Amino acid sequence: MTVSRMKASGVMVRMERELEIALVGRLRAGDVLAFDAVYDDYNPRLLGFLLRMTKNRADAEDLLEETWLRLVSGGEELAADTRLAPWLFTVARNLFLSYCRSRAREQAHTCDLISLWPGDLSRSPYDSACLSEFQDRLEAALAEVPPMYREVLLLVGFEGLRPADAAAVCGITPEALRQRLSRARALLSQRLKDKERSHEMVSKQVSL
Repeated sequence: MTVSRMKASGVMVRMERELEIALVGRLRAGDVLAFDAVYDDYNPRLLGFLLRMTKNRADAEDLLEETWLRLVSGGEELAADTRLAPWLFTVARNLFLSYCRSRAREQAHTCDLISLWPGDLSRSPYDSACLSEFQDRLEAALAEVPPMYREVLLLVGFEGLRPADAAAVCGITPEALRQRLSRARALLSQRLKDKERSHEMVSKQVSL
């Protein structure tokens, strides 16, 4: 990256942060339109996170609704320098943990999950079929990763949170987050390899 691009990137980050601080200020003032703006930006992301954690659409939507209720009821008490993504994902994660404790389970029934990859790329029917099979195996592998590792994969790998912000969401140090993320990636990789081997075995049996 050139110096000019680095400067442009830094300016953009500062501008985005300034806009976020202004948005938080409006939330603290009870501005309904500010809530609508945050909802439009984060609702799909929070739903995706909760779907993959609960693996049950009805439960995910219940937790999502409760997450937004927490913002409605606590918006005026937000700190002026609140970072919205870590705050919202922390609330959603804590509600999920309460859900697990109250229901005495960590996993729910399977459900239709949101696609992991962008769908606007031009692909041949063969490419689409291969990608669909891979997505199915990836979703299945992700579902088998224990929740404490699954959540860091989702927060960092899918939601793009900075490691420091993801660590704050999970209530651990950045170093612990890095270690957990490394372990999570290894677990996911192993689960995915197992799925691929199983798929290859089935394909060979069918071809015989």
